[in-house]
Amino acid sequence: MAQTEQPPYFNISPDAALAELGQPTTSGDFARIAEACARGRSDLASRGLEEDGRRQLRLFSTWEITRYLIPVATPHFRRVLKANPNLPQGRSETEGGAKWFTLDEVLRLRAHFATEGSKAKEYLPYRPKGLPAKMVAVANFKGGVGKTSTCAHLAMSAALDGYRVLVVDLDSQGSMTSIFGGRVADEWGTVFPLLARHYAEHLRRENQGRMDRGEAPVPLDETLTEALGLSSADIVQKTHWPNIDLIGAQLNLYWAEFQIPVWRMQARGWKLWDALTDRLEADGVLDQYDIVFLDTPPALGYLTINGLAAADIVLVPLGASFLEFDSTGRFFDMLHSTFSSIEEGENVAARALGREEMAFEWDAVRAVITRYDGAQQAELAGLMQAYLGRTLSPHRQDFTALIGQAGEQVNGIYEADYRDFNRETYVRGREAFDETYAAFKRLLLGIWRRDEMAARPEAVA
Repeated sequence: MAQTEQPPYFNISPDAALAELGQPTTSGDFARIAEACARGRSDLASRGLEEDGRRQLRLFSTWEITRYLIPVATPHFRRVLKANPNLPQGRSETEGGAKWFTLDEVLRLRAHFATEGSKAKEYLPYRPKGLPAKMVAVANFKGGVGKTSTCAHLAMSAALDGYRVLVVDLDSQGSMTSIFGGRVADEWGTVFPLLARHYAEHLRRENQGRMDRGEAPVPLDETLTEALGLSSADIVQKTHWPNIDLIGAQLNLYWAEFQIPVWRMQARGWKLWDALTDRLEADGVLDQYDIVFLDTPPALGYLTINGLAAADIVLVPLGASFLEFDSTGRFFDMLHSTFSSIEEGENVAARALGREEMAFEWDAVRAVITRYDGAQQAELAGLMQAYLGRTLSPHRQDFTALIGQAGEQVNGIYEADYRDFNRETYVRGREAFDETYAAFKRLLLGIWRRDEMAARPEAVA
């Protein structure tokens, strides 16, 4: 009988291990490691950039447009272009080759078909008039569940569908900002000044009350004074997508997690959980966009609380594994503890003063299984569905080769050129996120329809 090879953890020489070890690490070495990562990140992110260092969205072929973006037959699409020379005509890479269009041109073509085409087809996505944008928070305090990837691809899907999208990166790691090519120099290019302004305005109102009572006002420091001069328009930046704008993030945003509790201690009456909502509403952001996606940190801190409190829809990505199911259950338990605690604290005073009590409410909350492997995880996913019921979306986002390759290239799936893949691989990879978006859109449209019906005069009567 052949001798079984021993496992690799036997017979390790301490002297050989010492020779491989190197010197102890100091705090200064962290800077060296971070700098090396920054160089590598810049190198990876710069691949495919234009000469000015900015990202540019790829072109879309006639095949893609008529299959995925505008519901018309390819021959009819070509006839319409020929009959309307004022419309974007696209460009060919070779004489007589396929035509390629920018997304901005696609949006113009979609608007033309919506005006001139068949009324039986959906050229423009449903969006009730007179209602504000819907805010969508993607959250879970377990990392690696596909939170940022899901949020980014939903934003791209909605943009391709014709919606005006704002992406708000609340995670100081700034992964979402990198995906959309954002540039943020410091915390003043993040949501931090919006939160600071909300607190500063509260403090000014408090000071007015103090002065009315003959008391000395609390002075506003330099940070709060500067924040009072800023609004959402000062921090929103354009991206390489014509209908996706971004409020970015970078490492200094994490300072908010330390600063917010200090402000709260100084002014117990400040409703910190309303800061993001109130500022976006006051700045007219919810009238400028159709959907606002909020990518939250993988922790239930003050930034996540602001994102969840602002959201109309909460999506919770998780994998079909015991540990992720267990962690997500604890996440929901912490949400209950946090928001019910806020409600109770506020309502003690409300009841004492005879005011209406507050209650948080979300249009919909859905857990979404990501990175799904049907061959290995079907039984566990079915069990999770049985326990969570409607809370768990029945759609499960498959993992395909295209998803992995797109991530390696710092691209979203919708930014990947299908010519770089086998077309069947591209179609299959797209299907995974197309189905995810379809499930989300069904949720969104149902909520908008409910709001639209509730806003009708006869509904009130």
